[in-house]
Amino acid sequence: MAATAAERHLLVGGNWVATGDWIEVRSPYSGDVVGRVAKGGAGETRRAIDAAQRALEVPLPAHKRAEILVRVAGQLGRRHEEVARVISDEAGKPIKAARIEARRAMSTYTLAAVEARKLAGEMVPMDATQAGEGKLAFTLRRPVGVVGAITPFNFPLNLVAHKLAPALAAGCPVVLKPAVQTPFSALLLAEIELEAGLPAGWLSVVVGPSSEIGDVLVEDERVQALTFTGSERVGWALRERAPRKRVLLELGNSTPAIVDGHADVEAAAAKLAANAFSFAGQSCISVQRIYVERRVYNGFLDSFLGHVGELVVGDPADEQTDVGPVIDETARKRILAWLEQARQAGARILVGGDLDGELIRPTVVVDAGPELRVNCEEVFGPVCTVTPVDTLDEAIALANGTRYGLQAGIFTNHLDVAMRAARELDFGGVTVNEAPTFRADQMPYGGVKASGNTREGPAYAIRELTEERIVVLQL
Repeated sequence: MAATAAERHLLVGGNWVATGDWIEVRSPYSGDVVGRVAKGGAGETRRAIDAAQRALEVPLPAHKRAEILVRVAGQLGRRHEEVARVISDEAGKPIKAARIEARRAMSTYTLAAVEARKLAGEMVPMDATQAGEGKLAFTLRRPVGVVGAITPFNFPLNLVAHKLAPALAAGCPVVLKPAVQTPFSALLLAEIELEAGLPAGWLSVVVGPSSEIGDVLVEDERVQALTFTGSERVGWALRERAPRKRVLLELGNSTPAIVDGHADVEAAAAKLAANAFSFAGQSCISVQRIYVERRVYNGFLDSFLGHVGELVVGDPADEQTDVGPVIDETARKRILAWLEQARQAGARILVGGDLDGELIRPTVVVDAGPELRVNCEEVFGPVCTVTPVDTLDEAIALANGTRYGLQAGIFTNHLDVAMRAARELDFGGVTVNEAPTFRADQMPYGGVKASGNTREGPAYAIRELTEERIVVLQL
């Protein structure tokens, strides 16, 4: 059995392993110790890969993989409140948002179970050419092999689920490195997978320094695929270091939203206020830049500020809290420094920009030039800029004026405007009359440009984690 939630061991090859060294996990809100987790390194990672390689030698049939995935979803449902509390305690996520994340993880496993049962290749029309006449051909989808997965702190359950569930559906064992700030959600999920009947070796969870664990995952040739969610700098460095591996990257964004002059301004303001500051803006697709047609700018800004003022800042365990802490002091200092840079450059902070205790209040910035970090970098905090524009051309150009390309959104009541934005916004996803923070777990999710090179969502991730094999029969 695993240790208690306050003291967790590593999962290596089906065994819970104590290493003698510990990592303390502290609440981002109170600073209190949430618990401690065994500290792993290169040795535990190599043993985990050994176990994963052995697991590949005894493949799990698709129906067994699907049954395990369904049982995991069921356990997440039965233990929903427990899971949500773990997320909230270690990540500082408001409890009502943590409950949503727990429900989403259930959906991720359910969707992956469906995909496991229908994973198949396709027929190839051989007689379409003279060379193929008299032959029958079809493809098989085969697991790519051992997968190394690296996940961030901000969705410590569901982003882990988006690595583990599709990999199991595809028939790939996983060695997971969760964020050291939030390991308990991943270890609880691993415990649930074992209870659901996952055989030894199909999942290992190693918590510890990226420099040790990541190096082994990159360098060991038995790891055929790396799937990474996190910072742009680290992600692209992994890809450069592992040119022969399949490296799947889901990275950052500086998320824009456009409010057209014909939009429902009140509806746009309400949605964008909620999605700029939920979980203190610590989402890759948190709304960060809003471009508003000038003739509706003042009305939008008044409504937006009104909604921002209604957000409750405080203890993430409180049922009323909308905005909790950022993950740690380093993040807090960086965000405040970027805001000070904006002030020095002439930007105005209409609300926020200061601390409520140790929490950054929701911050709305105007008159911020596109070159400022609060616009051109990923803030990953409760900060949003609002800028008037004269034309849709200007709005689209400003929205595209970033090296990122994950998701963007537009609010408009004109179909032609919506379709033009869908064509011209250079992002992996475009939402219409919905905040670009929206994600349903079955949809293809991923970016272009510096924001990544893959698509998540079980059906799409499984394609990335399987190889296509052609079979040709002479009739």
